[in-house]
Amino acid sequence: MMEVTLGQWLLIVLLILLPLLYEWSVSFKYFCKVAFYNGWILLLAVLAIPICAVRGRNVENMKVLRFMLLHIKYLYGIKIEVKGWENFWIKEPYVVVSNHQSSLDLLGMMEILPNRCVPIAKRELMYAGTAGLACWLSGVIFINRKKTDDAISVMCEVANTMIKEDVRVWIFPEGTRNHDGSMLPFKRGAFHLAVQAQVPIIPVVMSSYRDFFNKYEKKFTTGHHNPSRLSFMKLDLLSSY
Repeated sequence: MMEVTLGQWLLIVLLILLPLLYEWSVSFKYFCKVAFYNGWILLLAVLAIPICAVRGRNVENMKVLRFMLLHIKYLYGIKIEVKGWENFWIKEPYVVVSNHQSSLDLLGMMEILPNRCVPIAKRELMYAGTAGLACWLSGVIFINRKKTDDAISVMCEVANTMIKEDVRVWIFPEGTRNHDGSMLPFKRGAFHLAVQAQVPIIPVVMSSYRDFFNKYEKKFTTGHHNPSRLSFMKLDLLSSY
């Protein structure tokens, strides 16, 4: 008869306890889901990198990232309802501004991301392993928020690129994540960019996730009963100031 070692017994107990803990502990379930979310994105980035590398750094690679990320909402049982699609049916470049709640904003962004549209992100994201490299290859614009002069210089380049290469830009004007459901004061960069490039602004509003995701309460459920809604409209801001 084969003897079971102490290590094997511990493994058996662990395999029994983990599913029970997942079902009984809201906090444990939250950490598991967040860890899987981040880890899965890093793994998908590994798959995306060689595909994107064929083109090099190119905004068209955002289509690859979008294709690879769209299924995540199904893994988590999150339903996304979109209102106002018609406001994206314009051919010229524009600036998209959106509220910023958590990393789940990525799912809403990928759901409605227009063609040739790239987000502006903090420079630190560029060093986030495989995800940072995949973002760089997809043309994501990185800015150093701690150095105002550098950020302004990058935004000037972006304004020229938008017109010359027919690029749309997605910006979170709050500048940081806001988990309490309210809105933080907007930073001026997005509006300066729109004026400098002489392009319209399209606001996108992502409804609160608090019904199914809450960082402070360590809650992360399916979101079936309270679907996330995104609405957007066109706002022209062309006069200089």
